[in-house]
Amino acid sequence: MTNINVGIVGTGIYIPEGRMTAKEISEATNGYWAEEAVIEKLGIIEKPIPGPDDGTQEMGVRAGLDALKRTGVDPKEIDLILCMGEEWKEYPLTTSGIYIQEKIGATNAWAIDVQQRCCTTVAAMKIAKDMMIADEDINTVMIVGGYRNGDFVDYTDKNMSMMYNLSAGGGAIILKKNYNRNLLLGTHILTDGSMARDAGVEFGGTEKPITRENIDEAYKSLRLFNPKHMKDRLNEVSMKNWFYCIDKAFEKSGIPKEELGYLAVLHFKYSQHKAMVEALGLTEDQSIYLSNYGHMGQVDQILSLHLALEQGKVKDGTVISMIAAGIGYAWAANVIKWGPIGGN
Repeated sequence: MTNINVGIVGTGIYIPEGRMTAKEISEATNGYWAEEAVIEKLGIIEKPIPGPDDGTQEMGVRAGLDALKRTGVDPKEIDLILCMGEEWKEYPLTTSGIYIQEKIGATNAWAIDVQQRCCTTVAAMKIAKDMMIADEDINTVMIVGGYRNGDFVDYTDKNMSMMYNLSAGGGAIILKKNYNRNLLLGTHILTDGSMARDAGVEFGGTEKPITRENIDEAYKSLRLFNPKHMKDRLNEVSMKNWFYCIDKAFEKSGIPKEELGYLAVLHFKYSQHKAMVEALGLTEDQSIYLSNYGHMGQVDQILSLHLALEQGKVKDGTVISMIAAGIGYAWAANVIKWGPIGGN
């Protein structure tokens, strides 16, 4: 068991054509946020927004097909699909992973949806690795899904500025057992239930169903239920929890944190990004700030790795850490050693 390794074969991405610019975000806030502040403070130049055919599941299919094309993996080789796509999708209570499985031709796989908001990809990668080690029948796993939670954002809600960056897209990443390169090493995840009901979509569940009276509000009701508690708690614990996850992931990987060469990080406000990069002893060039993509939820880590490979920021020997955080609240980090096993 201990000799099993799990490596990344490659990635796939789908990004819709539509864009919302910083100017349009500013206008949507009725000018409360100036265009310059949207760019400089929130770090959004523009962000992809979904078109009429860009459903969450469909974007996952397109990203999955892109990953198959880029890697040359036969869809029939896939043993398991872990769908990290969001719950906001074409049809409630349909299983996204099973739909994607059918559409990409992964007829030998079985599929399951996993959910941890914007931490889902990092969590699903850990789940995939653990399952490959535990089950001799699972050798190739695709983690895949789409995201468009930005549909629910009310730009006139001043408490929601932290979510003005929510965008749309799909991502896929393929892992193989004993691939002997691009190894997924340690992962650490931490959750804090004291914020479990501090943010979410207010209307549309069993507690507050959609009615004739609230329908217009309901479809723009992603909001902070308890803004003060959430902001105070995040200020108190968020950076500390993130660094704890990073430290633990490196500890589990048996690699000194000083070897970190690329940070695959979600999109958040620029000052926080800069502080995170500096605190880890990295330069801005050792990460990619997703100012032209916004926050694609749990697709961000795949997108960041995908872009870093295209731009030559990740090469053989590069040590990568993917970090994520999701409302609920969750923090996660992993460690990946790019290149052949034993390589420098």
